[in-house]
Amino acid sequence: MVADHQGRQHQGRVTRRTREDSSREPAAQTIGLIFVACLTAQPNFETNSAKVLGIWKLVSLEIEVQGTGQIEPPMGEKPTGYAIFTQEGRAFFILTGELREPATNDEQRAGLLNTLVAYTGTYRVEGDKWITKVEVAWNPEWVGSEQTRFFELDHNRLKVLSPWRVMPNWPSKGMTRSILTFDRSK
Repeated sequence: MVADHQGRQHQGRVTRRTREDSSREPAAQTIGLIFVACLTAQPNFETNSAKVLGIWKLVSLEIEVQGTGQIEPPMGEKPTGYAIFTQEGRAFFILTGELREPATNDEQRAGLLNTLVAYTGTYRVEGDKWITKVEVAWNPEWVGSEQTRFFELDHNRLKVLSPWRVMPNWPSKGMTRSILTFDRSK
C-alpha cells in the first residue's frame, strides 16, 4: 500500500493531480452536459406527432387564388370531413363538399369527384408542417407524392395551409392554396 499526497492508501503506483488537471474537470463536465442536453433535445416522431395526433373534424375549407388573391369556399360554406393521425404514423383525410347528393347518371358521378378529397399514407411532422407520403388517393396523380401541410395549433383548433399548387378538383383556377380549419374531435 502506498499513501498519496492526501494520505489516502492505494495499491500500486501513485499519480499526482496537478492544478492543470483540476482545471480541466469543469470544462469536461460542461462539455458532457451539453452533449447529453443535445441528445435529449433532438426532436423525434413521438413528441412532434403528439401535436396533431388524434381525430380532427373539418370546420372550414377555403382556397386562395394566387392570381387574384380572392378567397372562396370551393366546396360550399359547410363542407364536412375528418383528418386522422394515428400513433403508428398513418394519416387519413376525407373532405366532402356541402350538399352532395346521390348521382343518377355518369356526368353527375364524375362531378362528385370535384367535391371530394380523400387520401391516406404515412406521415411525419417537421416543426410546423407535416408531410404525408400518399399511398392511396381519390386522384391517382397524388399516389406516390408527398403532400406537405403547414399547421398551427391553438388549443383544440388546428389551422392548416397547403403550399401553392394546381388542385386537381379545380384546375381552372390555376395556382391555389387551401386554408383549412379543424377542431379536435371528442
